Amino acid sequence: MKSIKLIVMLFLLCSVTGLAQIESAWRGPDRNGIYPDKGLLTQWPEDGPEIIWHYDNLGEGYSSASFYNDKIYMSGNEDTTGYIYVLDMNGSLLWKKPYGRAYTGSFPNTRTTPLVTDGKIYMYTGYGVLTCMNAENGDKIWVLDTQKELDGRNITWGVTENLLIDGDKLFCSPGGEKYNVIAVNKNTGKLIWSSPGLGDLSAYCSPVVIPRKGRKILVTMMASHIQGHDTETGEMLWSYEQPNQWSVHANTPVYADNAIACVSGYGKGTVKLNLNEDGSQVTKAWFNEELDNRIGAFVKWGDYLYGSGDKNRGWHCVNWNTGESKYYDKSLANGVVIAADGMLICYSDRGELALVKAEPDKFNILSQTKVNLGTMQHWSHPVIKDGKLYLRHGKSLIVYKIK
Repeated sequence: MKSIKLIVMLFLLCSVTGLAQIESAWRGPDRNGIYPDKGLLTQWPEDGPEIIWHYDNLGEGYSSASFYNDKIYMSGNEDTTGYIYVLDMNGSLLWKKPYGRAYTGSFPNTRTTPLVTDGKIYMYTGYGVLTCMNAENGDKIWVLDTQKELDGRNITWGVTENLLIDGDKLFCSPGGEKYNVIAVNKNTGKLIWSSPGLGDLSAYCSPVVIPRKGRKILVTMMASHIQGHDTETGEMLWSYEQPNQWSVHANTPVYADNAIACVSGYGKGTVKLNLNEDGSQVTKAWFNEELDNRIGAFVKWGDYLYGSGDKNRGWHCVNWNTGESKYYDKSLANGVVIAADGMLICYSDRGELALVKAEPDKFNILSQTKVNLGTMQHWSHPVIKDGKLYLRHGKSLIVYKIK
């Protein structure tokens, strides 16, 4: 009887999350920048954590590492072609295959991290092409050009979205007037539903799915609005106006305690929205103008949000419950943050890599080093797996021992 109950509980858990089969999701298992690793170093060696290995022949890009069946999946540009690179866990290249036309516009190179699950790789190009490939050999299974076949529209720095799957649905935001937000079948690429939303352009946001009393809600940020859509039907349940100077909202919403927090750069700031019981409505809990990260996201640890600013350059801590700013520190340049085991790992756009205690009293840097390998901008989001930190810098993937 106990075993039957356990099986039922596991089935229900998988049904609620829809993400249980994915080994490594964008920004961790819950897409919130939090990694489950324990027993990590609380102090790095003086010259930084040990580099276990590095691979330096990726194409240019800003994607993170994905893991599937003891393999590492990366994306990158070589000239005008985008590739998937597959490495073993020791850093040797197993194979690479083109996924499509590389983005070559303003600030070129890949942004999207490959989503790998159930034997398939999913990619979204800067020109709005969804591609599904075989995870074992890179053969293409299906392709959907959202700008040619639907009414998707490109944006200033190329459409960008780290894809999300729930059940058989793959979600995407082409930003068209009719096909504004869509769900397609992950196995065939066929359209399941589409929503016109409010007709906003897409805004570089990677969405989340949240559960609310028997329904699931897809939450994303379009050019001027935060939007909540029923994942079964595509119906837009609510929207909240959140414009900024350049219609850039390149951060993933964070869900916790029956609320959503969304951060926007260029001086806009962070808003927390409370959801009602079934998720059909939102109300503003608070707004904080100081925490205005542009592309580096934030994390919620305990009762506090941690992240860097854009116009308000430096590092911020904000009380999750009240929206009150706890500190503002300029010890590091602005950048990306992830967290695990009570520690923040901060990677600045100047290549600074820091271990910081997650505490609201001060920005307490425990250790710091410099990322010297790699090329171009320091914009990628690091990943923690099995006590190792995987950090992409341009053509290089660097693996640090942090346990």
